[in-house]
Amino acid sequence: MRVGYVVKRFPRYSETFVVTEVLAHEAAGWEVEVFSLRPPNDTHFQDLLARVRAPVRYVPESTRADGFWAALQDATEILPAAWSALPSARGELAEDVYQALLLAVEVRRRGLDHLHAHFGTVATTVARLASRLAGVPFTFTAHAKDIFHETVRPDDLRRKLDDAAAVVTVSEYNLSYLRRTYGRSARRVRRLYNGLDLERFPFREPRDRPARIVAVGRLVEKKGFAVLLDAAALLAARRVEFDVELIGTGELEQRLRQRVHDLGLEAWVRLLGPRPQAEMVRALAEACAFAAPSVIGSDGDREGLPTTLLEAMALGTPCVSTDVTGIPEVLRHGETGLLVPQNDPGALADALQRLLTDLPLRLELAHQARSKIEREFDTRVNSARLRRIIAEVHESATDHVAPHWADAGLPAVVEPIP
Repeated sequence: MRVGYVVKRFPRYSETFVVTEVLAHEAAGWEVEVFSLRPPNDTHFQDLLARVRAPVRYVPESTRADGFWAALQDATEILPAAWSALPSARGELAEDVYQALLLAVEVRRRGLDHLHAHFGTVATTVARLASRLAGVPFTFTAHAKDIFHETVRPDDLRRKLDDAAAVVTVSEYNLSYLRRTYGRSARRVRRLYNGLDLERFPFREPRDRPARIVAVGRLVEKKGFAVLLDAAALLAARRVEFDVELIGTGELEQRLRQRVHDLGLEAWVRLLGPRPQAEMVRALAEACAFAAPSVIGSDGDREGLPTTLLEAMALGTPCVSTDVTGIPEVLRHGETGLLVPQNDPGALADALQRLLTDLPLRLELAHQARSKIEREFDTRVNSARLRRIIAEVHESATDHVAPHWADAGLPAVVEPIP
């Protein structure tokens, strides 16, 4: 199987799950090519990028009418179905259609069998159109912002759900929401957790660790870091021994720094900015507790299932998080971690204090959490499930009436574009 992965940006520091998934596919013998619709804009990247063999191609952007027209005419030389497929682009942005044309040409030139997109936003928009143009099926992974954010257009997402050969989403919560909201259009959606390479996250009991709380993520509203600072102020007032390391960058960085100052927390809280992944993993592994105080943002945005939460659980660091979306599926209160209501600094402070002071509780939660991760979040197992889903798509097309993407009138041999 030769698969094209379509993403908005690659690499992206906060999307380690994409790199982990690609590596697992490559280890299983699949040939993967990554198509990025935008250039990277992060300052730090995952260390495991060096292990990726897949070539990364950046799809050119253009909004010029003459460039669009030239691309369309050139595409018809290699995509006989281009003209007849154009009605499927009705309502889309010209720049997305342009990139879909270029991607479809690359699909045919490189003999790709399948397209898979991450996030049901622009990456899936382009993959859907390229699928129509090139005559290959597409699938996508729906996460959270692409489902819940106020900018999501239900008609657009419904069309993507209808046209995809299969869809996966990262939590049971998401699956239930999609089926409840989109009915029959969501009939091909399945739950598939993001996986971890467990060899990269070795378990160690949280015995002799400093009284440190670590939090990791983009500094945006849905991460709930403002609530963490309020909880830290309560712990400081109680004279609990602790410090907080907050790793990440984002639009709220200056506001959070100001909040640290206003609360007088300079002696307890450090905002470390972005860090290389190896350094971030080391910080997680050495912490006494991990905090993921996720909230539902004012714009409707929310977590799917934070990868850093899974990583901390794998490493043996006891976790506190909130009852948002799919988090309770993995963090069972009193079993695999501690769960508190969102936007509740008092409850968060109480839970963190328990982890900082109760060694038997830390050990019990850590062992149960690791077992949960091993059972349900091993990337070798979960990526194999995705490969089976994709393989079923192609077997279905062979055994039954061909769907739209298998009836593109394509030539048996396609010559490369000069």
